[in-house]
Amino acid sequence: MPLSRLSEVLWRERHLLELLLFKLEEEQLILTAGRTRWLSHATREVDNVLDEIRAADLGRALESEDAAVAVGLEPGASLNQIAAAAPEPWDELLRAHRDAFVSLTTEISSLSAGNRELLAMSNRAAQEALATLQVTVRTYDGTGQSAAQVAVAQMVDRAF
Repeated sequence: MPLSRLSEVLWRERHLLELLLFKLEEEQLILTAGRTRWLSHATREVDNVLDEIRAADLGRALESEDAAVAVGLEPGASLNQIAAAAPEPWDELLRAHRDAFVSLTTEISSLSAGNRELLAMSNRAAQEALATLQVTVRTYDGTGQSAAQVAVAQMVDRAF
C-alpha cells in the first residue's frame, strides 16, 4: 500500500511538472511574440504551478519515507534506492517516475534559462528606448554656458 500511495503522489507531481513546462513555453511564446501585455498573467500562472509543486513535494517526501520503511530501508532513502529495493512491478514503475523527473527537470531548467535571457534582453531594449525619449538634452554652447537642445523627432516602435 505505501508503494501505491507513493506512485499516486509521483504521478501527481509529474503532471504538475508537465504543466509547469507548458506554462513556461507559453511564457516564452509571449516573450518572443512581443505580446508583453499578457506577460504578467503568464508569470502568475508559472508562480501558481510552482506553489502547487512545493505542496506536492512535501506530500512526496512523506510518502517516500513510508515506502522506504515498507521495503526495509531507512527513512530518507532516495527514489532510486526505493526502486532498487521494491518488488516487481513497483521497481520498474518507480524507475520510470525517476527517469521522467530527470527529463522534465532538464527541460524546465533549459526553458526557464531561455526565458530569463529573453526577459533580460527585453528589459535592456526597453531601457534603451526610454533613454532616447528625453525631451531636452543639456549640453554646453560655444561660450561654455549650459544650453538646452530641443530634441528632434524620434520614432518609437509601438510593438515593443
